[in-house]
Amino acid sequence: MSFYTNKTDVTSILKTFSGVKRNQANAVAINKVRFSTPKEKGLAESVRVALEERNFHLVKEFTYFLREAELSDDEVVIIIKDAKRIVHNLTPEFVTVVEALLSLNWKKRSSEIIEAYTEFCIELMVTHNRYLPIGVSKLIVHWIPGDMDESDWVHGCPSEHARNELKPIHKVLDRILTAVPMAFDIIIDAISAKFPYFKKPYHVTAGYLYNVLWLLEYKPIFEELVFQLVLQKILLLDVNAPKDEIELEMNDEEEKVEADTLFEIDDVFAENVSKSEKSVSHPVGKTLDVCLFLLYKFFDGKCRLNENSSEQQRRTANRLFKMLLYLFDEVLLPSHNTHHVQFILFYATSLRSVYSEAFLDSLWTKVQNPNVSAVIRHAAVGYMASFLSRARFLPLSTVIFYLKELTKWAHAYIDDSDAYKQNCSLKANLVFYSVCQAVFYLIAFRARDLTASSKDLLFLQSLQLSRLAMCHLNPLRYCLAPVATAFAGVTRTYQLAYCHTVLERNARRKLATVYGHEKCMPDETLESFFPFDPYVLKLSKKYIDSNYMAYQSNDTDEYVYGSNKYGHSRKRGDSEMLEEDEFLIADKRPKNFDLSKSQEFDKQFHFGSSSGFYE
Repeated sequence: MSFYTNKTDVTSILKTFSGVKRNQANAVAINKVRFSTPKEKGLAESVRVALEERNFHLVKEFTYFLREAELSDDEVVIIIKDAKRIVHNLTPEFVTVVEALLSLNWKKRSSEIIEAYTEFCIELMVTHNRYLPIGVSKLIVHWIPGDMDESDWVHGCPSEHARNELKPIHKVLDRILTAVPMAFDIIIDAISAKFPYFKKPYHVTAGYLYNVLWLLEYKPIFEELVFQLVLQKILLLDVNAPKDEIELEMNDEEEKVEADTLFEIDDVFAENVSKSEKSVSHPVGKTLDVCLFLLYKFFDGKCRLNENSSEQQRRTANRLFKMLLYLFDEVLLPSHNTHHVQFILFYATSLRSVYSEAFLDSLWTKVQNPNVSAVIRHAAVGYMASFLSRARFLPLSTVIFYLKELTKWAHAYIDDSDAYKQNCSLKANLVFYSVCQAVFYLIAFRARDLTASSKDLLFLQSLQLSRLAMCHLNPLRYCLAPVATAFAGVTRTYQLAYCHTVLERNARRKLATVYGHEKCMPDETLESFFPFDPYVLKLSKKYIDSNYMAYQSNDTDEYVYGSNKYGHSRKRGDSEMLEEDEFLIADKRPKNFDLSKSQEFDKQFHFGSSSGFYE
């Protein structure tokens, strides 16, 4: 008699059938014959025979039975309880049947099955820790939403039904980690191995990230390793979702909506109402947007403090920020030309003034340290300049302090180069040229704030900007043309320095080089990176907008991007963000080398212009 089912009537096998019915009957008969032995013998008997007689035939049959048969709830309960009863006998030589047991469909079963599976799983992991990798992997794979489950994951957050299905999985993991501390490394490896491919549907990656963050709620010991992994995965999304591609798809979508709703006023109104809740249409960009939305939400809940916050909450917030600052140095700072992932730091520093001060101090320490790689120091300068320019939450006193420190360092560098007669190549003086460009960028960007009063103008005069711009190292030669022209316009207006003669001389030098070789050569320009340029992701943008400062042209700007004498007019599809913030061109590196140098000069060095007003 079967341990799990009653005997079934097999007399129908002898009846005469035709065609498809005969084949179906044969398949049913084969299954009944094949599964009759394992069901009758049961798991315990199969294991006993294998251990005593060294005959694993029944174990193999039972393994196949578990994988192929459609089991009822009662059968699953009996099998799992039998497995728990003989768990001490399930040594590593029974790995195949154990893997089949752990692979049973239990998540959407009755509460009795969930409880039985939980107890068996924990008992197995404690008794035989060699099964930890298999067991943990079988649990974490349930974190991954199905490709067709998008409706259950709105903005990366599960529905109530989906969340209730996930609770038992996290409960099991919590108990395993408590009972078997050595599972720590195994879980980290499993999380990394199971992380969805970046081109998967957005709700799959976002749903998995939601579960990863859920793990940190009950096991904060994982924070550093988990966030290092998460930042690396978000970084992969970021580099595969360039801003220009996202903006192009946004523009195409807007044009399509305009065409489709030209005479449908109600649809247009509905779209405007829900616009803030929509993400971008770029597939990878949408995944990035929703994942950043989840991370901002996580840090907002953990690091935002008020007068009622407990001491424990304050310690948690400080620990998380220190961890984030460390991971910034390890993962983000060495990464080149990222677009959005660094805004995690931008948002975290906006939550408390002490965080922004610590971030700037960390960057400035690296810039001054000659033992740090020049490439890292160059990147740190870019972060400083962009952060000081864009962070609305920074007091002007902080901007003035670091502007003073940057110019003081640059003047000391000029003094040393005079003494040692240092050469003027870009490679030899990379950090100096980066610092000079940061000073020019900061003054041009924050010109309104830095020239608001006579006291501010006296401060700018004390910086000796003329000496900085006209020294023998000639920093304007390597500076980005948009930054150089904006800086020149501001300093000329307020009689701080007269840089246009230097710009003209640099332009003539480039022209002479080109015509001397009879071919167009790329300009030797500082490879620049301003990490906090405009944010174009729609859903997560709400966490950034209130703290973000867009560029505002000042009265010295004569160069009008929308229509200028050089014909660089605004295209119909250009994004709204760029209309508000056009301090720098989207791609700061020279792309088109087939223009004549006279055209390059004409386009880039229009005197009195604010920088970056062309594509």
